[in-house]
Amino acid sequence: HTQTAGCTLTAQQIDNNVVRVAYQAMAAVLGGTQSLHTNARDEALALPTDVSARIALRTQQIIAYETGVGDTVDPLAGSYFIENLTDTIEKKAHEYIERIDRMGGSVRAIEKGYIQQEIQNSAYDYQRNIEEKKLIIVGVNEFRTEEPPTRDILKVDAALEKKQVERLKKTRESRDNQAVQSALEKIRQTAKGKENLMPQIITAVKCHATLGEISNALREVFGVYKENIVI
Repeated sequence: HTQTAGCTLTAQQIDNNVVRVAYQAMAAVLGGTQSLHTNARDEALALPTDVSARIALRTQQIIAYETGVGDTVDPLAGSYFIENLTDTIEKKAHEYIERIDRMGGSVRAIEKGYIQQEIQNSAYDYQRNIEEKKLIIVGVNEFRTEEPPTRDILKVDAALEKKQVERLKKTRESRDNQAVQSALEKIRQTAKGKENLMPQIITAVKCHATLGEISNALREVFGVYKENIVI
């Protein structure tokens, strides 16, 4: 599965994001993806509007039906540049994996703050390159224009919250709460052992236990993870 890069979407000149998403989606198809999600042009500002979501869908459909790139198993096969990029990514990925293994694995690396620090360093370097114009982002640090604030963004009606609360209240009143509590207790007990949790979670869902109730049952056993911030 491939999803286009949400971190590349800009709040400035949001129509430029249509182009960004299109070439990222094309790259994914050229790379042989089997499943694809295209971001919407206004996701740097809010959840997508119906119009933006439709454009994201049409982007996939145009690539699928009008370009022909899906008709060949590996359209970039034999390209020295692509093969070199692939080899480089593979080499650097293995270096990361070996480094993390030497730390004792991913959990220990997270506990030490290594992975978070690597992400922070990458984000810092990326932003610094933008600020110093070593990396050009169209509409952000070059080719800027004065434009009014985007008005046509999705705004969720506050009344929906009240409606959803009422639906939840009715569900809790009409369900078999004894069965729910029994299912949640089985989740707690299973979480303390080594058995697969999924069957117990499915049973709880069938009893109309809520996501919050299931999550709280797991929190009682596992606690809540607190990130180790490394600066």
